[in-house]
Amino acid sequence: MAKIIGGIGTSHVPTIGVAYDKGKQQDPAWAPLFQGYEPVAKWLAEKQADVLVFFYNDHATTFFFDMYPTFALGVGESFPIADEGAGLRPLPPIRGDVALQAHIAESLVNDEFDITVFQDKPIDHGCASPLPLLWPHKPDWPGTVVPIAINVLQYPLPTGRRCYRLGQAVRRAIESYPEDLRVVVVGTGGLSHQIHGERTGYNDEAWDREFLDLLEHQPEKLTELKHVDYVARGGAESVEQIMWLSMRGAMGPRIKRLHLNYYLATTTAMTVALYEEDAA
Repeated sequence: MAKIIGGIGTSHVPTIGVAYDKGKQQDPAWAPLFQGYEPVAKWLAEKQADVLVFFYNDHATTFFFDMYPTFALGVGESFPIADEGAGLRPLPPIRGDVALQAHIAESLVNDEFDITVFQDKPIDHGCASPLPLLWPHKPDWPGTVVPIAINVLQYPLPTGRRCYRLGQAVRRAIESYPEDLRVVVVGTGGLSHQIHGERTGYNDEAWDREFLDLLEHQPEKLTELKHVDYVARGGAESVEQIMWLSMRGAMGPRIKRLHLNYYLATTTAMTVALYEEDAA
């Protein structure tokens, strides 16, 4: 059977992809970010992960406000990487596993998640900015991706509790898949940040640290927060944190953090955290 072997929480700042493509890995301003991902990439290589399930959001690249799904799952052999204005990135298309993706889609619907299914749609920085920091891409990616897009842009948004339960449903889907696959679940999005209005540039490191602690030890408390609570504590765009709850929901009740890198250099803390389930 397929098995979830770990979880990753990561920012998906678009400038990460730009800096990566321009070879700024050793630049003093960027090195703390890129170095923070190296232990996670090493862990993925050592564990020989077959699949990354990405909970991410589309930034009006593929989905638009005239039809923006609450939850959308990609099914396809490959997905192009979106050109978001900086030109086509020198990365191969993201590989998919149609059998696994279709199984998860069917399992989620039977688990009463009425999801949208998409094919052949570009994937933007919500997934593509951290992906090459986690996996090598030459000559191709070493495994496949299951992209699950979550609406954190157009209200009404799914609640944090609903995202947490989505993760639990994805776990049930994966564990019912008959092929032996090593799966890692990835929750993406910024922590505290706001990029418009009177609080542009807002951050709250104390809330970021509290969120990370609760995510690890008491995720149910985070599911009790309303969207306005996330916005008040962390800024308008910090509502993206509910996507981390989908990753956490797909993990077991007890987890342990193996690695954390928190680097606040721009509008949001560029963060990556690695978790395994705690057998104890």
